Amino acid sequence: MKGYQFEDTQGTFHLKKAENISYLYFPIAGEAGLKSSLTPNLGGDAKIDQNTFLLEPVSAENLVNNRNSRNFWCNVKGIGSWSLTGNAAEALSKKFTEMQDDSEVTAGFMWQKTTRESKKYQLRGEILSFIPVEKNVEVMLVTITNTGRMAQTVTPTAAIPLYGRSADNIRDHRHVTSLLHRIETTDIGVLVTPTLSFDERGHQVNHMTYYCVGWSGNGEKPVDFYPTAEDFVGEGGNFERPYAIVKKAEGVKAGTRIEGLEAVGGLHFSEVTLEPEEECSYLIFTGITEDIQEIRNLSKTYTTREMVLEELEKTKAYWQEKVNVAYHTGDSDFNQFMHWVSFQPILRRIYGCSFLPHHDYGKGGRGWRDLWQDCLALLIMNPDGVRQMLLDNFAGVRVDGSNATIIGSKQGEFVADRNNITRVWMDHGVWPMITTKFYIDQTGDLELLEKEAAYFKDKQIARGTRTDTLWDESYGCWQKTKRGVREEGTILEHLLLQNLTAFYEVGEHNNIRLRGADWNDALDMASEKGESVAFSNAYAGNLADIAELLEAYRKKTGKETVSILAEIVILLEDNPALYDSVEKKLHVLEEYLHTCEHDTSGEKVEISIEKLTENLRHKSEWLMEHIRKNEWVKDSEENGWFNGYYDNHGRQVEGDTKTGVRMMLTGQVFSIMAGTATDEQIRQITKSADRYLYDEKVGGYRLNTDFGEVKTDLGRMFGFSYGDKENGAVFSHMAVMYANALYKRGFAKEGYKSLHALYRQSANFEVSRIYPGIPEYFNGRGRGMYHYLTGAASWYMLTVITEMFGVRGQVGDMILEPKLLKEQFDEEKKASLTLQFADKNWKITYLNREEKDYGEYQIADVTVDGEKINFVPKQHEAILPKNMIEKLSGNETHQIEVVLAQGNITL
Repeated sequence: MKGYQFEDTQGTFHLKKAENISYLYFPIAGEAGLKSSLTPNLGGDAKIDQNTFLLEPVSAENLVNNRNSRNFWCNVKGIGSWSLTGNAAEALSKKFTEMQDDSEVTAGFMWQKTTRESKKYQLRGEILSFIPVEKNVEVMLVTITNTGRMAQTVTPTAAIPLYGRSADNIRDHRHVTSLLHRIETTDIGVLVTPTLSFDERGHQVNHMTYYCVGWSGNGEKPVDFYPTAEDFVGEGGNFERPYAIVKKAEGVKAGTRIEGLEAVGGLHFSEVTLEPEEECSYLIFTGITEDIQEIRNLSKTYTTREMVLEELEKTKAYWQEKVNVAYHTGDSDFNQFMHWVSFQPILRRIYGCSFLPHHDYGKGGRGWRDLWQDCLALLIMNPDGVRQMLLDNFAGVRVDGSNATIIGSKQGEFVADRNNITRVWMDHGVWPMITTKFYIDQTGDLELLEKEAAYFKDKQIARGTRTDTLWDESYGCWQKTKRGVREEGTILEHLLLQNLTAFYEVGEHNNIRLRGADWNDALDMASEKGESVAFSNAYAGNLADIAELLEAYRKKTGKETVSILAEIVILLEDNPALYDSVEKKLHVLEEYLHTCEHDTSGEKVEISIEKLTENLRHKSEWLMEHIRKNEWVKDSEENGWFNGYYDNHGRQVEGDTKTGVRMMLTGQVFSIMAGTATDEQIRQITKSADRYLYDEKVGGYRLNTDFGEVKTDLGRMFGFSYGDKENGAVFSHMAVMYANALYKRGFAKEGYKSLHALYRQSANFEVSRIYPGIPEYFNGRGRGMYHYLTGAASWYMLTVITEMFGVRGQVGDMILEPKLLKEQFDEEKKASLTLQFADKNWKITYLNREEKDYGEYQIADVTVDGEKINFVPKQHEAILPKNMIEKLSGNETHQIEVVLAQGNITL
């Protein structure tokens, strides 16, 4: 099947006969809370949150099996009944034959249009769907056109099943909760207001009304209604062959009230005769509100088709403005792909990690990693407010270096974990430093390090190994001192605690313990003896980065000391003999944890920045050297890579084993990114990864080789089929981070290979079967899975901008260090990037007239707004100082032109 085609430079695409592809879905949402998913046949669901579903909740399998989806019918006089969505028994019986209707999906950011044309009925139907930015209503603009040579008389009916309750009630009291429904018909539609929100832990009075209302394009109201599923489908009927449509049954009139049945927004309009090429339209609104007057206001706000189209244009413009980054290379489809990738972090902000069909877990919201990784994209596209967001996020850190795992709905809101022992993900301390460093590099705001934030407090103490018997809810969720005052510490102090406590929490091989899992949630069965060498690398890199920021802070502010919580001094012992001893390190950690089990001292001490920097570097260097010395493994042909894990028996996981070679990607990513791996080791790692992990047919680098066993001493992932999810799928997030690490270390061709493989697989619709963008992973068949809501999008975008195009910050300066390959330039030997940096708009264009590849060119000239500048040369990069940038106007797009010319880069 031919894939989708792009129509413009804003990501709009169309796909013919999209209904022939299973599991396709598309997101539309607004900012008020309503979020929906749409299939090519208008399946999917709509909801505000876990307890407020407008349409019946769906998982991926429901997309291909459910009958009760959105629908719009035309009863054609003398011929029969035709569904504009294709959800009809007749249409389904003709699927995969020459008699199947012609259909097409066209879509862009937060809107979808489906078009269907029937030879039998001589009609064309178009359904345009979107959600206005500030309203909790899904809009359907339906247009019916007579494509025949004779007049046609049709009777239109909208039919949208209204679920109207919590997702929990799909299996828990589905029928009982329908008894709570109070259904009412008005002159414009059907309203459902359940009496209660059903929950056996405590029922709540319901204030939500779920509705479906509508009128014709010229303001004509429905003649009657089909408000219940029972009467609409009839005895023996179903939503694909409903009795009311087939038999043209009379509906009920406005003012009818019905209790205790499943509801349908069945709006039955009067018949209309269409001359050849004549069209008629209908405006259908399905939504959720606590204020009935909002429903009435819709008829004033959207009286006509033209008013709806005007709202659509506003909606399109709003979402397009959110993506203020534009990419130009020699591959126009890649440019469009990047437009969608850049939109995906916005989708994850709205949908969280739930609420799309594949993401049928959790109850909405985001996790700890998401708070930090989604900031990466925001720092590029919408940096306003990120500083406060970071400060608020840091308040989720506990004084033991762990963090809250239940994230509230509001920024900076964290919820106490009432479990006896909480699960600890050992990687959680890594991400705040990565994001903070990126923020400071982009902005130069080193003063962030001295800003203060609170510490989270609940009953979990000692990094989740014990509970605080003195804590109860009256204490509150903020750490206090012995004087009863809220403990607050600098952002630097928070970072130190997260990374130092991790440094000391080691297993028997002196790597940081795996605990409940790391980034790979499915490594969850090695909590006693498991160790994550992979993220030990990441912490080593963080310690070095904190030292680097401290040096820059000292230089900028002139300060020689920083203030930290007195207890932290325990963690600052600097002694190689201590580092070499697992027992001594655990003793130091326990000593620290004992000092802050309930309250802190509240005392602060001044520490020399110079000595602290030296201390952190010693810890970082020791840990990297420890890994180099003990974790480098080889196969029988002397191919080498780093072991990434120890299992729950304390055994090294990777290497050349009796059952074959075992290799995992994560350990390679962070050993390269942190700087543990030498350049020669990187060459060996890429060679080994190409041999054991790379599979072009499924999108590039797999997460691991096939271990050939259900390894219950490491994680549930080994129970999954190989090639799916965390067990050997091409997991986009880690494959992108692999590319990022390689680019950072100057291995651009190798990094490009990973990025390009993901793009090529995503865009290969015949195999990936997804709309534009990057999915969470590709399964063993190469199909894209868990589309849209993935942290891979932020990292892909970050890597393309800061590494591939090489436009990044360095403590506020702009660095231009392109790592584009020769094949990425267009016919005019140009590649460009448009973005915001330092509150100014920029278009950076690279000219490669000599057609040199990366490694063969260097920066020869730089002009800003047509004026040649004396940039600061540094090997193969150019630096535009912050003070120069600040002098430029903020009201225009500044043009930077960079000429590349012959000049070798030494790696």
